[in-house]
Amino acid sequence: MSENTTEVLVGGAVLAAAIGFVVYAGQMTGFAQASGGYPLTASFRSVEGVTVGTDVRLAGVKVGTVTDVVLNPETYRADTTISVARGVEIPDDSAVVVSSEGLLGGNFVEIYPGGSPFYYTEGDEILDTQGAVSLISLLLKYVGSGGEDEAAAQ
Repeated sequence: MSENTTEVLVGGAVLAAAIGFVVYAGQMTGFAQASGGYPLTASFRSVEGVTVGTDVRLAGVKVGTVTDVVLNPETYRADTTISVARGVEIPDDSAVVVSSEGLLGGNFVEIYPGGSPFYYTEGDEILDTQGAVSLISLLLKYVGSGGEDEAAAQ
């Protein structure tokens, strides 16, 4: 009987640890976050590194998440929906930029607030956007332009 009790206790501890891990993972990815925000849309040329669940930050503080990313077949742009926490008002002349956390870090969506006295409301579209800048393409441009400068000098 003591063997069965021990097995049940160990099994319960393992199950509790697994449930705790799932809850923690859900909170860290924003999956379990309450939908207490309001949606805004934005269209980007490139959202490289941005997926559903990516952080939306204002002044370095997480104020929302990306909730949808789809390709617009007419404009060939990435139409993105973000959810911004209620109580966070975004001026209607703000810009939205896909930023990088560093050379090896991931990307996130950053809001640069404007100075307008009017604010976006639920479902509005942010028109001032800047897509992701690819580090590889920047390096290729730098390397490629170095060769052209030498050839022009000769």
